[in-house]
Amino acid sequence: MKKIILFQAILCAYFLSYGQNEEIQDSTSMLKSVSKEACLCVDSIYVTNKSKEELSKEISSCINKHVITLQVFDKLMNASKSAKNAEELDGKKQINISVNDNENSKEYKKYYYQIERYMMKSCVSMQAKMAANDIISEKSFSQNEKALKYYDKGMDAVKEENYKKAVEYFEKSVKEDPQFAFAWDNLGINYRRLNNFDKAIECYKNSLDIDPYGLMPLQNIAVAYQYKKEYDKAIKAYEKLASIDKDNPEIFYGIGNIYALYLNDLEKGLNNMCKAYNIYVAQKSPYRADAEKMINMIYAEMKEKGKTEVFNKILEENNISTESK
Repeated sequence: MKKIILFQAILCAYFLSYGQNEEIQDSTSMLKSVSKEACLCVDSIYVTNKSKEELSKEISSCINKHVITLQVFDKLMNASKSAKNAEELDGKKQINISVNDNENSKEYKKYYYQIERYMMKSCVSMQAKMAANDIISEKSFSQNEKALKYYDKGMDAVKEENYKKAVEYFEKSVKEDPQFAFAWDNLGINYRRLNNFDKAIECYKNSLDIDPYGLMPLQNIAVAYQYKKEYDKAIKAYEKLASIDKDNPEIFYGIGNIYALYLNDLEKGLNNMCKAYNIYVAQKSPYRADAEKMINMIYAEMKEKGKTEVFNKILEENNISTESK
């Protein structure tokens, strides 16, 4: 619903002091400030044994706390530039603005997506937590104290972005306990960060031997195959993931990415990317911004090839309008 709010000039002090007294001069600086506050909220989210959808909802809640602030500030700045929106009441300047707090409205989403897009580029905590797949199974953790000690040291090395040291610790961890699935997963991830894709795939396969339904190794082995340009294997890995987690948007995003960027099939790429986009939106996942970016990129290529009508038809079949993106 829309609310009409009267702001006296003195209330501007609230916005000028927002974000721990940072200097807020325009909507861009306010966007940076509210995104920073939302990122601190995301940093406090506990990720272990939560699904991507659960994490997305908690991240969305952090963003929602700051949407109205950004909306009010933006409208206040615009209204203050227009004399027709200013009134005199008891000798004080007043500004009339309307604020939309309906989360499903286009206006609300406009500001929500501004924060979300900025955080996807700047909030390390959000990037890390959305990349986590720590759904615990019986084999996820170890009862071996030495293995756990090395695992913790490996995670500390990851935080410091020292991936070579992380590999050393995770190697020691799986040596102490070869059935420690999470250690194999993280060993694979860090080998991938070091561009050693063969070793990464080997680690993911070891993890899947322990837990065939592990979401992290299933998803990441597809990515590793993609880096190796073994696209058929990557697609098969995504299809295997779909057999146990059919509503996972990463499946459609990954397959769409392969078709659009590497197999020269823009239509298949777009169709899969639209499916990913819709699931991201439904889950309130910040990865929606990545799918949106890919759809825009595909549009540019299809437009150049004179396939704008085909592009629009695929969007229509997926119930996506150009205004909703």
